[in-house]
Amino acid sequence: MELEVSGRAYAKMRLHAAAHPHAAVCGLLLGRRAGPPPCLRLTDCAPLFRRPPLGAMLEVALNQVDVWAARSNLLVAGYYQANAGLDDTSPSPLALKVAGRLAELCPGAVLIMLDNRKLSHNPRVPPLVVLEQQDRHWLPKDKNLVMWRDWEASRLLCKALLEAKAHARLVDFDAHLDDIRRDWTNPHLDAEIAQLASVANGSA
Repeated sequence: MELEVSGRAYAKMRLHAAAHPHAAVCGLLLGRRAGPPPCLRLTDCAPLFRRPPLGAMLEVALNQVDVWAARSNLLVAGYYQANAGLDDTSPSPLALKVAGRLAELCPGAVLIMLDNRKLSHNPRVPPLVVLEQQDRHWLPKDKNLVMWRDWEASRLLCKALLEAKAHARLVDFDAHLDDIRRDWTNPHLDAEIAQLASVANGSA
């Protein structure tokens, strides 16, 4: 199955990692199916944690994200993680467990690892390692099946967001648990992303 990554999904993963550069961060990927040919389009993500979550808190987060996604006719279609170590792109046991559970609910779900070595403000190539489940093992997905709606536009969008310090405005589920008034769905950040995207496309 082909995979398409949107600028918004990439930007929010990248901003989550930038907000906590010395911690392992993780979140859920949201998307919808399209085709033919069969394609899973990742359109958004929900940033969750920057510290190992307790089981109960993880269940609460998964349930809330699932309900929120369903309201927009989206699927919880994967899991992302950025490790604390610069050279570490190996999924943690928790990442493998959650991704495996998601793959049972959403065939074709992916596990995305951010490559810290490539997380510059202006990376030449996508700083991601995309894994898919094959015979219960998570293996790199064929790069020919991983597409970007527009990598150049996504790269420039993320660069502009980082320069504007948008990562300081990103709210993950950890922050929401610390203060429930903080909205982990990040509507203000989504508006900022949409505004920058429209300017880049010459429609504003």
